[in-house]
Amino acid sequence: MNGAEFAMGLDQIARTRAAAIYLPLMLALIAALMQRPGRRRLAGILLSFLWAAVGLLALERLNLWAGWWSFPADDGIGGGVSFAGIPTELYLGWVVLWGLVPQLALSQVRIPFSVAAMVAADLAAMPACWPVVRLGSRWLVGEAVAVMLVLIPAICIARWTEQDHHLKRRAAMQVATAAGLFLFLVPEMVFGVTFQGATGWSPLLRLHGWQLQALVGAMLLLALPGVSAAMEFAQRGGGTPIPYDPPKRLVTSGIYRYLANPMQLSCFLVMLLWAMLLGSAWLLAAAFMSIVYSAGVARWDEREDLRRRFGPEWVTYRAHVRDWAPGWRPYCAGPAATLYVAAGCPPCREVRRWIEARRPLGLAIVDAETLPQASIRRLRYQWSGPSGTSSVDGLRAMARALEHLDLRWALAGAALRLPGVWWAIQLVMDASGLGPRVVRCTSNSSC
Repeated sequence: MNGAEFAMGLDQIARTRAAAIYLPLMLALIAALMQRPGRRRLAGILLSFLWAAVGLLALERLNLWAGWWSFPADDGIGGGVSFAGIPTELYLGWVVLWGLVPQLALSQVRIPFSVAAMVAADLAAMPACWPVVRLGSRWLVGEAVAVMLVLIPAICIARWTEQDHHLKRRAAMQVATAAGLFLFLVPEMVFGVTFQGATGWSPLLRLHGWQLQALVGAMLLLALPGVSAAMEFAQRGGGTPIPYDPPKRLVTSGIYRYLANPMQLSCFLVMLLWAMLLGSAWLLAAAFMSIVYSAGVARWDEREDLRRRFGPEWVTYRAHVRDWAPGWRPYCAGPAATLYVAAGCPPCREVRRWIEARRPLGLAIVDAETLPQASIRRLRYQWSGPSGTSSVDGLRAMARALEHLDLRWALAGAALRLPGVWWAIQLVMDASGLGPRVVRCTSNSSC
């Protein structure tokens, strides 16, 4: 390659990298100025952007194994600043293109058509990014994976948040986004801008099998209060942790009976463990900055917002429950929840004795035989709130009852109620002969 060809190659790379970031930014900015998104759409856009940022980085990790495309770093025409092996302009442009543009420019278009439009744009853009991106023979497979892993979820979480649909799904996606952000994206950013880039994830990769299992167990235990709190927001509050998509009702059940800020505490503890494991002073500083932010700006803003929305009910709750230091016994206000236990079932009677021996607070235990016949076949936990009366049966009822005992049993109950966990354990219990059974009503009840 002579000097003129080399210069032309560098010029083409410069134009491609500039276009990769500036074109999506211009599209997003024009769409934002034309529509002026409201509060709920802003919340959805933020979630979509974060999902795309985490998802595209995870996609690149898959690409390193699959080889769908490559980013030449130094072959006479390559070079430039990269982030986690991706040209920085390309990564940011892709995040904006998939995380912001469809949410701003195509918000009135149905999801399938939005996805189709963005896929068409990407299929045209990827070959045009040569030589910054070199496509492999199976790059369309990578494109399909990217669409399923990043694009569709990003559009869905933005649209569902704006329209207040699919609450449990978007709450689960928020938990996944937070985990990816703090445990993956933030460390990658730290590795990229500090001297630790040479070691990166190597401390984690050097762990033995039992050490890795212990780490996963400790991480899950520390994350449990935060995950349980997000579930409680969706199930009892009708909202999510995102400020513009908050719970519609004050949540004082579950882990909130013991702790007012379980998500912030879990985030700090998980980041602290992660920083210590990776030996990163920067991640350690980030962990402490998160708690400083929570104790400062976030605490003041949340208190004012909650006081305005829930008034005396929130003031009373906060007088009994602390921010980050959990109480040992639960806070229980309002009508007592009811646990229906069959008196004619020997295992059920043992469960009742066990619970009563631990002096539950805010829980009334009633014979299941007092209910109309055939209306109950498992243990049932029933509670009343502003949105009406709700109930859960079986293992989930037992898990709910545990939150009325003390902190250790509340955490056990939160673990039992995790999606998939309760279903698997309930299935084993049913197969062991502890499944549903007919409860005969008493003579003085409706039969």
